[in-house]
Amino acid sequence: LMVWLRRTTHYLFIVVVAVNSTLLTINAGDYIFYTDWMWTSFVVFSVSQSTMLAVGAIYYMLFTGVPGTATYYATIMTIYTWVAKGAWFALGYPYDFIVVPVWIPSAMLLDLTYWATRRNKHAAILIGGSLVGLSFPLFNMVNLLLVRDPLEVAFKYPRPTLPAYMTPIEPQVGKFYNSPVALGSGAGAVLTVPIAALGAKLNTWTYRWMAA
Repeated sequence: LMVWLRRTTHYLFIVVVAVNSTLLTINAGDYIFYTDWMWTSFVVFSVSQSTMLAVGAIYYMLFTGVPGTATYYATIMTIYTWVAKGAWFALGYPYDFIVVPVWIPSAMLLDLTYWATRRNKHAAILIGGSLVGLSFPLFNMVNLLLVRDPLEVAFKYPRPTLPAYMTPIEPQVGKFYNSPVALGSGAGAVLTVPIAALGAKLNTWTYRWMAA
């Protein structure tokens, strides 16, 4: 019974984090809609998505102890978000209104770190977490550059529920900073490590809670 409960608890957590990552993508991630996406939304989105990926992927990976599990988890996140895009499409928005983030390459780096260090948990947290935070903005910017002009999408499909302060405006290039990828990677590399450590600790706490 305890083995069944423990496994159920783990898998429930995995599903919850993956679903939350999908919701986070929709709430913070229709950044292609905002016309200043390259400067403000992109950095916030990069940090939120890299940390969400790290906490779930390292939890799942340490739970199974198998390198490759983080990539599998990122694939689950991707599939969930593609399904969620269908809901937007049903509402009349273009299918690229929400761009699915590129989680999988960053998760592969986490898996490679875990494999190369012979399943060292601390190396996965420090090195793997840093690589996830550093790489995600880079991969995702390449992803965004392949999508059609966000200005076109923004003004052709305005969201009636947007508050006034989020109304699309012309992008102010260089107004705050000149490299959103560098800023996103720097902030992500710093913040993803403690969040990855939290994911690893949650794995331990879950076992202790189920064993109590």
